[in-house]
Amino acid sequence: MYKILRKEVLNPTVTLMDVYAPLVAKKAEPGQFIILRVDENGERIPLTVADFDREAGTITIIFQIVGSTTEKLNHLNEGDYIHDFVGPLGVPSHTEGLKKVAVVGGGVGCAIAYPIAKKLHNLGCEVHTIIGFRNKDLVILEDEFTAVSDVLELMTDDGSHGTKGLVTNALLGLIEEGHNYDQVIAIGPLVMMKFVCQLTKQYGIPTVVSMNPIMIDGTGMCGGCRLTVGGQTKFACVDGPDFDGHLVDFDEAIERSSMYRGFERQKHEETCNLFKKEVQ
Repeated sequence: MYKILRKEVLNPTVTLMDVYAPLVAKKAEPGQFIILRVDENGERIPLTVADFDREAGTITIIFQIVGSTTEKLNHLNEGDYIHDFVGPLGVPSHTEGLKKVAVVGGGVGCAIAYPIAKKLHNLGCEVHTIIGFRNKDLVILEDEFTAVSDVLELMTDDGSHGTKGLVTNALLGLIEEGHNYDQVIAIGPLVMMKFVCQLTKQYGIPTVVSMNPIMIDGTGMCGGCRLTVGGQTKFACVDGPDFDGHLVDFDEAIERSSMYRGFERQKHEETCNLFKKEVQ
């Protein structure tokens, strides 16, 4: 059992939790993830390690409330326990030797981008960060990114905060200003990552994306997280989650990601209705 030490609502659909998991915190690195079960009958879901504190023995997770399990998780509070919390899983993000990097995060994907930007900053890399959201109410981790970024561009679709436009607009602007990046790291919605990669390919800038498809066991056995990368089948849980963005078949990934969207909405509604009945 893993105790929730801190809970913070970041926006109406995104929640942060610090979970006491000292063995996971001892080994965790940016880019890796955990798999949890809220209770003994719950499903297994992957969540990225958004931060960690080895001394305190804590792992920070940030999740968007979209399905049944994240709804149940969000009903837990400080002092409550998560049944299973397994990790760290996946291959850590490559950060060594990079001198100048653009980190591009979209929406809740910023929770994955932040620990990578933080480590790059701590290694002495020049970090230019671009984060994008639909509107001001959905912005998360702005102060945290400010602290680890040499340049921070915050974009919103409607212009309610930061600059109006897409993250690709900001990235193109920085490239045209003459910034030469060793690498671009893009993390967020699949469509966003696809267009970032199309842009960077034009300029010959190596680009890494973090892929988070459906996962079940986290060991490569179930095959649920398979992707096509450079014409070969890869598994995000053991081969990734980071991949060369110029080789990822995004169209296939986008199609597969939508397969269970209707089911996910249905289970989320059922869970919400269950909690409402319990309150009544």
